[in-house]
Amino acid sequence: MTGTPSLAAGSGGPLAGQHDVALLDLDGVVYVGPDAVPGVPQALGDVRRSGMRLGYVTNNAARTPEEVAAHLTELGVPADPADVITSSQAAATVVAGLLGPGARVLPVGGPGVATALRAAGLTVVERAEDRPDAVVQGYGREVGWAQLAEAVVAVRNGARHVATNTDATIPSPRGPLPGNGAMVQVVSAVTGREPLVTGKPDPAMHAECVRRTGARRPLVVGDRLDTDIEGARRADAASLLVLSGVTDPGQLLAAVPEHRPDHLAHDASGLLAVHPAVVGTPTGWRCGAWEARPAEAGALRLGQLADGERPAGDGASDGLDGLRALCVAHWTHHPDDGAAARVVAGDAPARAVLDGWWLGTG
Repeated sequence: MTGTPSLAAGSGGPLAGQHDVALLDLDGVVYVGPDAVPGVPQALGDVRRSGMRLGYVTNNAARTPEEVAAHLTELGVPADPADVITSSQAAATVVAGLLGPGARVLPVGGPGVATALRAAGLTVVERAEDRPDAVVQGYGREVGWAQLAEAVVAVRNGARHVATNTDATIPSPRGPLPGNGAMVQVVSAVTGREPLVTGKPDPAMHAECVRRTGARRPLVVGDRLDTDIEGARRADAASLLVLSGVTDPGQLLAAVPEHRPDHLAHDASGLLAVHPAVVGTPTGWRCGAWEARPAEAGALRLGQLADGERPAGDGASDGLDGLRALCVAHWTHHPDDGAAARVVAGDAPARAVLDGWWLGTG
């Protein structure tokens, strides 16, 4: 990563032509709940036909790679189990490395957790009285009091607590719902012990997918700042944030440095797009037809450039150029920390855009 603010450089061409493999998160990127994000299956088909390879990297530990691949195929995204790496697999690899083959492990979560542990040569047990060496906790809809109680007793008796991820929420058609992190906090609060976390943003998952695909120029595609984008940075990979999941424009503006993406799109169809650069001007930062400039009391003012001020060849926009300009302007003034941004509208078009992003302040 360079000292240039994230989002400033743009892509210079479609991302699918700039990178050889897309490492795609699933929840909030390819699907939300049981349904595909509208238009994404078709877009990923076009991406694949362009020559870019696809890998699927998910913190959701509930399902096996075979189940994930089957679901993707049903949604119109043909996938092979070898294309999928789950946080359960990453956790199993880490536990096997720490404790050795045959170690006794209590799984907490969906079927994908136990399946990954067995595949890694570990011995799966069902109760705390079986004296497991570790507890591996991942997301599962069926997780309830009984499983959490077994985990608490096992950890209190000396088992190593390993979490596949600590995502507090998962996206759903009804809005964010409790994720694995919420359940992990229950075990930690009762035992007083912090877990070892092996999923994103730990770079092990992306590194495994890079190893499998032989990627030379990987691009991480995700909807979460604290897992997908931070994970990409820790793996020294470029990143594309999509707004089809849990992150909204206000959260993006307030991102700390390690959570700032290299590219931004509404959804994964952004892989097919040319991403514009954000250029410094004497008064602020410009992207396409939009400029963000300093305003009173530390705020930023967003407005459209006059026709004569717009760059030559400025064409159709994806509607996010103003947000790109705001992000670079704000991050330039906060290079080392995250801070909420105050944004005011410089004209009526800016007011409409800011209201649509829930960013209007004046």
